Amino acid sequence: MHDGQNLFDPDTAFQKGEHWRVGETASALIDAGRIEPLIVVGIHNTGTTRLEEYTPTLDTRLGGGLANDYGRLIVEELKPFIDQTYRTRPDAANTGLGGSSLGGLVTLHLGYAHPDVFSKLAVLSPSVWWDRRAILRTVRSTRPRPPLKIWVDMGTAEGHRGLEDARLLKAALVGTGFVDGEDLHYAEYEGATHSESAWATRVAPMLEWLFPAADDAENSHQGRRPVRRSTQREGG
Repeated sequence: MHDGQNLFDPDTAFQKGEHWRVGETASALIDAGRIEPLIVVGIHNTGTTRLEEYTPTLDTRLGGGLANDYGRLIVEELKPFIDQTYRTRPDAANTGLGGSSLGGLVTLHLGYAHPDVFSKLAVLSPSVWWDRRAILRTVRSTRPRPPLKIWVDMGTAEGHRGLEDARLLKAALVGTGFVDGEDLHYAEYEGATHSESAWATRVAPMLEWLFPAADDAENSHQGRRPVRRSTQREGG
């Protein structure tokens, strides 16, 4: 998951004292048998280059456009390290990617770029607006659509433009064959703002939808807690 500073520790979060509580939430869901055992990896952003690395295209006013380089870091270096170090199911069917805001944007972009690596995408409050909604052009022009399972959400207090863009994204996904309620989950959260505390409330339903508990005993290791890792990256 992107913006790893915000996932596990309130002291490192952008908004001090507010974090996603991903570790506690995932552990509770696993213990209750509501999701499959999983590993959550938080990738710290580099701060000064976050905008560049989380945007897939070059905006003539704002710059950016280094998402593919960031994606190569994840696919060619980080994921192989995780798979070699921990007990994982490394195939795409068991691997997801997630983030909010620009992190939601880069999640969708990298999911479309690497469907052989990631099949489950958590796209929270995505910055669809980037570069004149370039991500919508990517979704509409990619045929056949990639075999993905995509969670998309937006808070109603994130502004009219945010809601409009999220609805356009849903329409674009449905227009290429995704079915809401099957391989697409779209939700609008009443009164939710663009904040870590708001996204924290969506972690549980997002995990339950993307990683539901398997019925067979082999996949239902009760009591096994997720390994929590927050990966610090060097700036520059």
